[in-house]
Amino acid sequence: MIEVNNIRKSFDRLEVLKGISLSVADGEIVSIVGPSGAGKSTLLQIMGSLDRPDSGDVRFGDTDIFKLSSGQLARFRNRHIGFVFQFHRLLPEFSLLENVAIPAMIGGQQRREALKKAQELLRYFGLESRMDHRPAELSGGECQRGAVARSLINNPEVVLADEPSGSLDTANRAELHKLFFDLRRDMNQTFVIVTHDESLAAAADRVIHLRDGMIEKITK
Repeated sequence: MIEVNNIRKSFDRLEVLKGISLSVADGEIVSIVGPSGAGKSTLLQIMGSLDRPDSGDVRFGDTDIFKLSSGQLARFRNRHIGFVFQFHRLLPEFSLLENVAIPAMIGGQQRREALKKAQELLRYFGLESRMDHRPAELSGGECQRGAVARSLINNPEVVLADEPSGSLDTANRAELHKLFFDLRRDMNQTFVIVTHDESLAAAADRVIHLRDGMIEKITK
């Protein structure tokens, strides 16, 4: 269970988040929607410990993540949180297999073990024939599926996705959306997804509507 309690965040004099509280259950898919400037990405970054709030707290179970030291927080983030962004952010000098394995090696796994787990994930994603290719040799859809595989390598409690299908065409967008629900079915994976895609938002277990830094409503 993830708990977000009364999060406030300002940039200079602009208050972006105005006391956001929400919870996410294990195995749940939650979408966050709202107009540009509503605070969606800022909220996601704080939930993922990529930014700190001015006040409030984020708890993963009994762990108040912003009470951790910088080193502890980096280790916690690596082990417990997966990230998927609008653009895949795969490192161009490494193969797809190596890209997927990198977070596991950063987390202390032996290279052989990390590559074996990455191979298993890429087979699940239907990318076994593309493992040795570099990002420039892959399609946009393949790169983004690889990015999702990378987010899962350390068996995170939650994957936080910021407009994950925003750069994809219609066919690849539909395939990626299906993948999220397949991962929930097969791995009980939890997702929090910021999206402008109405079909993805509507399919989620809950939709959190943000406006002007506040939760306007929550729909199911």
